[in-house]
Amino acid sequence: MDYNDFTIVLPTLNEEGTIGTLIVELVRSCRGAQIIVADDGSVDGTEKIVADIARNNKGVTFVDRKSQGLRKGLTASAVHGILHAKTRFAIVMDADLQHPPGVAKKIADRLLDGNDIAVAIRTDVKDWQLYRKLISKTLIWIGYAVLVLRGSERCADIFSGFFGVDARLFAKTFGSNEGRFVDGGYKILFDFLKCNRRGSLRISEVGYSFGKRMHGASKAGFRQGLYLLESFLT
Repeated sequence: MDYNDFTIVLPTLNEEGTIGTLIVELVRSCRGAQIIVADDGSVDGTEKIVADIARNNKGVTFVDRKSQGLRKGLTASAVHGILHAKTRFAIVMDADLQHPPGVAKKIADRLLDGNDIAVAIRTDVKDWQLYRKLISKTLIWIGYAVLVLRGSERCADIFSGFFGVDARLFAKTFGSNEGRFVDGGYKILFDFLKCNRRGSLRISEVGYSFGKRMHGASKAGFRQGLYLLESFLT
């Protein structure tokens, strides 16, 4: 089966250890899909690796967002990729291989079944210490409460960074709520859900095991916590 109606958006920042493997796996499992690598200023070999692959695969595009003077941040990078997709659907996922490439195909299939959005739900998280799990659970409860109080759409994993969406629907939502998307944050799904009223979207969920980090370090920190607070309040 070909996935010509899909663009896979990969926000990157120094992902040379995983980006090549990820793209090769996506090309194999989602044949025909476009891949946009929306880079936020990598200083390692990320760009060269993607460029080498792109020479033999015209469906792979590297976007140097820093040189274009675009707004910095994971959400800003993901939004850029979705809005520049020339296909009906877009799938957003991390480039560090904690999001299994094979699940992207399952997300695509759910969208082809007629859903507006398909969210990869973390059923198991590997290599997280207890304190990190507790912090994550607490923030999820707060975020879920925010969505409930606002009458907004929600799903089982409101902070998932791995999802697929009808690109036209996303563009419409973003166009009416641009100021509510926190560029520097990393919870683009939450920002999207809060801008849609409860019951307005056809949502499908795909379970998966959140993988162990093989390269690099988590980019989450105090600043990301502030961005999340901004997402709660806007």
